[in-house]
Amino acid sequence: MESTVSAAGLVVRRFSHRDLPQIRQALIDVHADAYGDAMDDEFNQRFPWFVDHWGGHPEFACVIAYDGDEPVAFAYGAPANPDREWWREHLEPAPEKDRTFSFSELAVRTTWRKTGTAERVSRALLADRDEDLVVLLVDREHPRVQALYESWGFRKVGDRRPFPDSPVYAVMLAGLPLAA
Repeated sequence: MESTVSAAGLVVRRFSHRDLPQIRQALIDVHADAYGDAMDDEFNQRFPWFVDHWGGHPEFACVIAYDGDEPVAFAYGAPANPDREWWREHLEPAPEKDRTFSFSELAVRTTWRKTGTAERVSRALLADRDEDLVVLLVDREHPRVQALYESWGFRKVGDRRPFPDSPVYAVMLAGLPLAA
């Protein structure tokens, strides 16, 4: 009989900017597994740079889900600088609330997909945030992922290509705390 995995049995741990040296390789390994079929893409190969960039933010927040000692998923981001909330250009008028958390990355090892793990680490990352809003980008070529975020309360507010070699992303925005 095939064994099943469930997000319920995972241990989710929180990390900060100070922890980056200890968790950096785990993030890279989970990402490599999650994007294994697309790692020949130069944009995906730059993931270690993104880890260092985001992890260098003094208010970097990260959660990693573990099955025993094995990291199986992560989510991370950091508060946006109030004068650099780029997503506002997609809304007229922009919301009066001005404190935004930038949800930068979510990755789940292939074995753990469709188990509730993505939602578990996402909600753990966003729980107890002080910001009013959360913004993230979703590759438009993945409409099921966009629909998943919509089921958690996000809404698409525009499209954006943040780098010349990146995909075009749907800009997704939600209020915090996320609806249950």
